[in-house]
Amino acid sequence: MSNPMDQDNGILNQKDYSSATVLSSAANYIMNKEKPFIHTFRTYIRLRETGALNLRLWHSNNVDSTWDQGVEAKGSEPGGAWVIEAAYVSDGGQEPRGQVIPGTQVAVTFDGESSKAVAPGETFWSDELELDLAEGHYLAFTWTIRTLHPGKSFPFNVEGMLVTAYDALGNLADRESAEGFAGSDNLLVLPSYIGYRKKGARRLVFLGDSITQGVRTAKDEYEYWAARIAAGLGKEYGLWNIGSGWGRAYDVAAGGSWLTKAKQGDEVLIVLGVNDLDIGNRTAEELLGDLTSIIVALKEANPEVSILLGTVPPFNFQAEKEEAWRYVNRVILNGPPAGTDRVFDIASVLSMPAPHEHLIRPEYMSGAEDPHPNGIAGQAVADAFLNWYDSGI
Repeated sequence: MSNPMDQDNGILNQKDYSSATVLSSAANYIMNKEKPFIHTFRTYIRLRETGALNLRLWHSNNVDSTWDQGVEAKGSEPGGAWVIEAAYVSDGGQEPRGQVIPGTQVAVTFDGESSKAVAPGETFWSDELELDLAEGHYLAFTWTIRTLHPGKSFPFNVEGMLVTAYDALGNLADRESAEGFAGSDNLLVLPSYIGYRKKGARRLVFLGDSITQGVRTAKDEYEYWAARIAAGLGKEYGLWNIGSGWGRAYDVAAGGSWLTKAKQGDEVLIVLGVNDLDIGNRTAEELLGDLTSIIVALKEANPEVSILLGTVPPFNFQAEKEEAWRYVNRVILNGPPAGTDRVFDIASVLSMPAPHEHLIRPEYMSGAEDPHPNGIAGQAVADAFLNWYDSGI
């Protein structure tokens, strides 16, 4: 078996593996409790293919993107020390109700061991495992985590629940029933990467914020644009969505865990800037500088990588932020950073007609006061992207 990892440091190098799902599990938060604890997490995920699968998991014990102002979690902040007590993949059935189909659980091992002590900032692979997943069924991933100390421990994603997940006190990883599990609320605790053996797939990485992640779209429907694009491109593409709520370009440009993930793509679509101009209070020039730094780093890691740079989506900015948004998009459209291979004008798909391009179309908003694109917008963006991508323009 070809080995995709460097045995010394667990670096991510997918080689013969492709991302098995379009769900993003990029980390934007970190668990922080006053006392150590043992807890089990079970998540239901639609995979891009079913049947007999050879799966392998990779995890980065680091926060990817800054949450809010960075008081709770900062981009590239290492996680603490914790232990995977046990982990399983299984057939979750057709309805994600907390149980798994009896007899389908397969233990996840790490260098042949069923448990794994995770060091601060560590990255690591699981061993390969085999699972037969019935068509139309969910993959259920279950693991029990034990923290070792009070304070910060494992990174996770807290920005919206796009899938059904459950959690429970104690070590219930091997439990097939839903007994003891309760529905999770904004608690997506998953490995960073769920891969399956697939040679020859072209790796397309979507690097963005909550708009790329798909926040506010319907749970379990996979109606955000990254998921719809994956469906349109077909299974010969391995699409890894690393969109992260509150994410900003300067988190990636800092050169930490999030950038490492982006470096795995044969193509990388970058759709960043909303949070830089908003909560990050970056100037237009600073944002463009960060985008340039990201592109340079990606090209240095792989000179053959194709950089697809998106315009900054509309987010109903006003005053100075609107002007900065307009300036950045003019530069991206007319003179993008060096190294950009193609520009996808996502803003034009989502925006109101001129002179109100800074406003998202009302029918694409998740709510009357929420400019996050909804599932209808996801379809519109996917259709536009697929037409643009196929045209080669």
